[in-house]
Parts: sequence; C-alpha cells; structure tokens
Amino acid sequence: MARMRAVDAAVRVLIKEGVSVAFGVPGAAINPLYAAMKDHGSIRHILARHVEGASHMAEGYTRARSGNIGVCLGTSGPAGTDMITGLYSAQADSIPILCITGQAPRAKLDKEDFQAVDIESIAKPVTKWAVTVKEPALVPMVLQKAFHIMRSGRPGPVLVDLPVDVQMGEIEFDEDTYQPLEPYKPAVTRSQAEKAITMLNEAERPLIVAGGGIINADASDLLIEFAELTGVPVIPTLMGWGVIPDDHELMAGMVGLQTSHRYGNATMLRSDFVFGIGNRWANRHTGSVETYTEGRKFIHVDIEPTQIGRVFAPDFGIVSDAKAALEQFIAVARELRHSGKLKDRSRWAGQCAHRKEVMQRKSHYDEVPLKPQRVYEEMNSELDRDTCYVTTIGLSQIAGAQFLHVYNPRNWINCGQAGPLGWTLPAALGVRAALPDKKIVALSGDYDFQFLIEELAVGAQHKLPYLHIVVNNSYLGLIRQAQRGFEMDFEVSLAFENINTHDDGDALPGYGVDHVAVAEGLGCKAIRVKSPNEFKEAFAKAHELMEEHQVPVVLEFILERVTNIAMGTEIDAVNEFEDILCLDPELSLETPVEQDPIVRPSAQKREKQLSTV
Repeated sequence: MARMRAVDAAVRVLIKEGVSVAFGVPGAAINPLYAAMKDHGSIRHILARHVEGASHMAEGYTRARSGNIGVCLGTSGPAGTDMITGLYSAQADSIPILCITGQAPRAKLDKEDFQAVDIESIAKPVTKWAVTVKEPALVPMVLQKAFHIMRSGRPGPVLVDLPVDVQMGEIEFDEDTYQPLEPYKPAVTRSQAEKAITMLNEAERPLIVAGGGIINADASDLLIEFAELTGVPVIPTLMGWGVIPDDHELMAGMVGLQTSHRYGNATMLRSDFVFGIGNRWANRHTGSVETYTEGRKFIHVDIEPTQIGRVFAPDFGIVSDAKAALEQFIAVARELRHSGKLKDRSRWAGQCAHRKEVMQRKSHYDEVPLKPQRVYEEMNSELDRDTCYVTTIGLSQIAGAQFLHVYNPRNWINCGQAGPLGWTLPAALGVRAALPDKKIVALSGDYDFQFLIEELAVGAQHKLPYLHIVVNNSYLGLIRQAQRGFEMDFEVSLAFENINTHDDGDALPGYGVDHVAVAEGLGCKAIRVKSPNEFKEAFAKAHELMEEHQVPVVLEFILERVTNIAMGTEIDAVNEFEDILCLDPELSLETPVEQDPIVRPSAQKREKQLSTV
C-alpha cells in the first residue's frame, strides 16, 4: 500500500487497464490529472484542437484494434458537453471509450460555479454508465468498474466526472495487487446451437447476416469457417464489412437502402432464411420490416438481450457473444456434416455468386468535372488490399460503400448509427495513433471535411500521417438529394466565389473554400485533382509526401456539382440514377434485368417514392 493523490492512483489504474494513449484538452479542473500523467510519463497525450475532436479520436483508437479503449479528457463544462457527440456515436455503435472530466469542487456543484455543469446527467442517455465521484478513495474502484462495464456484454462508453478536490484527495492504493475485472460475456448453450443449426439446415436459400458484433468479438475467422463449412453465403452489414473478404466466393454483398450492392439486395429478396449474428437490424439495412421479413424465417444472435425482438421478433433468438456462438455453431455443423446430413448449398451459393458477377454499377466515366464513381474506381486500383478506410455519413460514404472493396476486419471504420459530420478527420488520427504502420485512408465530402478541419494541425504536430480523400462538389450532397422529395434545393450549397482564388491554372471558380490552402496553412500537404489523367500521378505524389513529411496529406477531387447516388426507400425499390451494367442472373445472361420485378421496382412502387432516403 502507498499513500498518494487520487489522480496518481487513477493514472496507475489506467495503465493497468492497458491505456497508453489519451486524447484531450487540459483545463483548470482537469489539470491535476494531467499533472499525474506528466509525473508518471507512461501515457502519451495527443492535444486536440476541439474537444469533440478528442472524443472522435478516442473512438477511432478503440475501433482500430482489438483490446484498445480510447480515452478522452477535458473539463466538465464546455469540454464535457463537447464530448457528448462522441459518446453518442460510441454508444450507438457499441464502442467502448472512457471520458474523464474535471469538475468544480464538491462544495460548488450547486452554486453555478464557473464551468460547473451536471455532466453526469447530461451524459447518462448516451453512455453505459456516467458517474460523478464524490469521495477520493472511490476513484480507483470507480475506474475499475468503468472498464468492467465498458468491456462486458454489449460494449459501450463510460463517463467518469472527477471534482477537482476529489482528484487532489490523499488515499491509500496498492498498485501491485490491482487486477482488471474479468468482463461478462453471455454464451450460447449446446441446445440453442443445435436448434439454430437444425433450422438453418431445413432452409432452402439461407443467408448469414454478419454484424459488427463479430468484429468486436474478433470472430471473423470463425465466421468464415462457419460459412465455408455450411456453404451459406454471407451478407455483411455496414458495421460488419470486412468480416469476410469482398472477393470471397461466399461474400454475397451488402443489403440496404444506401450502403448496399445491387446483387446483395437481389440475393436477400430471393432468400428464405436469415441467420443474423452480432447485428441489430438497422433501419437503413432493412428498410421497412414488412418488405425485409416477407417470406423469410430469422434467427437473431446478439450479446445484448434487449436487441432480440427490438426491431422485429425473430423465429429464434439467442443471447450470446458472437465468438462463443460461432464456436458452438461450427461444432454442431461439423457433426452434422460428418453424419452426412448437412445440406449441399452449392447451387444456391452459385446463384448468389453469379448475381455478384453480373449485377454491377458502372464506375468508369471520363467526364470533367469528375464523376464520383470514377474516383472510387481509381481508389480500388491504387490502394492495396490491407488499406484501412475511415469515414462518416454522406454521399461520399454511401458511394464508397457501393464501389470500394474491403478485405479484412477493422479495415472499414465507420460511425454507423450516429453519423456526425466532422467525425472522419479526428477518427482517422485516432486510428493512426493506434496503428502506426497501417495504410490509412480517410474519405470525406467537402462538408464533413470542413466541420473539424482544424484537427489537421493535430496530425501535423504529432506526426500522424494518413491520406485524406476529399470529394468536393461544394454541396451538402446527401441532403440535396433528399430534398428532391420536396422539390427543392434549399440552403445546401457551399459554393461561392472565393475572393482569394487566383487564376494560376489551379483555380476553383465557384467552389468556395480552398481546401488545399487551408490544409497547407495547418501544416499538412494537399493535392488537387481535376481530371482522370491526373489520378495515378496524384496518388503516387501523395504517398511520397506522407513518407517524406510524416503529416496528413489531403487529396482533393473536384466533382461535378450534382450526382445522384443509388438509394431508395425499400430494398426492392432502389433508384439507379447512373448507368448500370446488369443482366438478370436467374433467367439468362441475355435477359435485361428490367424484366425482373424483384431487382427493378414496379412503376407503382416508383410512384410511391417521395424521396431517395
């Protein structure tokens, strides 16, 4: 046992729990914790330019690598309230991050003291646990409980609020005997696994829907083994993209209203059984429950009991960690195969693979200004299989999900449910801090990029190089596209004549913000691309600049102002605005897909569509 300040014990607990990096902004009420970190010297601190940015850096850090828990620090007042968006994003996607805020002294909590705010109450709806610690001796055990809660069951964020006098209080703490608590993870029973595999084996056209819970559980290899053992094609969700390589013969495409593949939706509509593992039936994956579930039976496996039946009632629900579930499913399926009773799925899997081969969207366009589809085609060509993509919401993300390829788990890092603009840049910095040797490519539209653009300076200061692709149409593109349903284009344009634009051959008439100039002003490098014949040279130069300067490099592509990206209100009614190269896969290679009512929505359904989201 040793006598020390509560904050000294706090830092020792953080280290024992595996924390080596923290993101934040110091301030008066959190300075004692910063002093303890400085004295100990084992936690690297990355200074954000905005506290919301720090919370998204913590998210990126956690999402990048198994076992990571990102930590963000600030005062309780404006810093804590700024971090709420990051806590919401983490909670929505089952991401554990720890937010520690410095609070006014206990005696001042009800006296409207400077920057004193009830951050505990504010944070409760968007965390697994939020607590203001009132006694110094509680600090180590509250942090121990925080890590246990974050890791147990469905992962999620925790906020711990520390009044400044609590931080400074003297306590007894035995660092040598401290041990993290073992997290709780529910597991499938043998009888549940047997029933699930029996149901799967009775189906004619089954699919596995693989969610982000499989990635959280580090069970992607088991998912592939299960799919290959049973011969059942896999539909990854957006959060599960990468659990099976895009070019695997059983990867059947993504399903949904926006971030989906044409072949994925068509295959889902032809299925008769869906085995969901580690997913939550997100509405932009399902569309209406009626269309999604019609003619299908469902099994749902999730680590969180209240997810089972939340969106719709499955035919069979199992509460289990994805890894534990897949281990049991594999064992039962292997026994069934050895007995010769496991169905042969080769014909169904072959049909799914054929749809994947022929139901493609066109991406090769030579127009200037650029069409976004061509940018993603070039990214597929120029970036290797182990590239880690980081992105948030917008047409940039939706088109990215439709055209890019992902081959490994944690190589598609996306805030799925919350989708806050500005998330991409700081999250990419957090990913870089977690993965110093990884090839990281962030993907933003111009508006997402502008939201927290100041965080580029963090990358320059702390030597966190990555490639940031900015597709610039000077529009709030997704909102503009949604406004079509209201027959308007109102307050969604970012275009203006920039008075500082020079006629130097690289001018951007009417596109507004000069992202190249801003990026360079923040200590980074930037390249602007306007035509297809500049692609290869630009990518090569960007990688060269990153290697030489060890700072973020912005690669901006100037797009045509308006391009509508494929999406719809139902999975059987997705509007294809651009050219497609597609033939009906279940009739013959010569039959136009327009004759297939499942793949092409009927005229009646088209008339019902009021918007494209």
